[in-house]
Amino acid sequence: MNSDLLDSAQLAADIKTWGKALGFQSIGICDTDLSHAEPGFAAWLEQGFHGEMDYMARHGMKRMRPSELVPGTARVITARMDYFPPDSQPAATIIEDGSRAFISRYALGRDYHKVLRGRLQQLCDRIAANVGEFGYRVFTDSAPVAEVELAQKSGLGWKGKHTLLLSREAGSWFFLGEIYTDLPLPVDVPSDNHCGTCTACISACPTGAIVAPYQVDARRCISYLTIELKGSIPPDLRPMMGNRIYGCDDCQLCCPWNRFAHLSAEPDFQARHGLDNASLREMFSWDEAAFEANTTGSAIRRIGYECWLRNIAVALGNAPHTPENLAALESRAGHPSALVREHVAWALAIHRR
Repeated sequence: MNSDLLDSAQLAADIKTWGKALGFQSIGICDTDLSHAEPGFAAWLEQGFHGEMDYMARHGMKRMRPSELVPGTARVITARMDYFPPDSQPAATIIEDGSRAFISRYALGRDYHKVLRGRLQQLCDRIAANVGEFGYRVFTDSAPVAEVELAQKSGLGWKGKHTLLLSREAGSWFFLGEIYTDLPLPVDVPSDNHCGTCTACISACPTGAIVAPYQVDARRCISYLTIELKGSIPPDLRPMMGNRIYGCDDCQLCCPWNRFAHLSAEPDFQARHGLDNASLREMFSWDEAAFEANTTGSAIRRIGYECWLRNIAVALGNAPHTPENLAALESRAGHPSALVREHVAWALAIHRR
């Protein structure tokens, strides 16, 4: 083996060591060939399963071709970081309590985009300090990047039937990030699939969004409805949403592999502002200034105040019929936003039946 290969192998090993020192639980490396995933992605787009996420179609196959997104890319360094917040209220307890608001566990703490981008940049700085200037670009759910496919190819886990990445050692409660680079690093062995005959996630989806193994119709997914969709939530799906006001974790909560998941050691991912145990009425009473204050530095802020009220109005429509819930809805019946008024009117109609 020549010295260049030896140096590359040592650099890859060093990158994994440095990554773990920066708080990542695992680092993998793969090449840029995702041609095997292109037909499935094209079919998914063709069926319209991306809904109003027009950027998915606009970017097209660039998502599956890293060297088209960042010319010169030869390798992708993938990273995962556990996020399940310690000491948060049990998810199942919140979901079962119709008076409380369920927020996806990943969004209870600081915005993961900021945390992972910062750590990945530090990793790049460490690499540059050892090898000199090199070509790279950092991503974390922020561009047309096929994160799950790249993570699977680099050995971090496999694509589950819910389309999230699964790991035998860590379940699925983690974030993914990537470094596109021109460094000719040795690649890791792709992960095998270990879902077997299990269909727990498919059965658990409240809205039937997992329409087939490894295929999600985003238009029915509660995460899409509460975060990506900017207009009216389809009335037939509203009753199925329960008290889920930002995201949905049901497909992860039921997954047998998550018995191996780890609580996050990152202080940034601890629950903030009581978001793990707040009542629907309390959050519905926030004015826009309170919303801004309580979501500072959070991924939740991206949906905006109007969609926040929209989502909670639906949850209050699904909540127990009490004078207090009715009064909360009536307080927003004349809201300036037509979107909010529509969903409040729906919820009031449910309570007045």
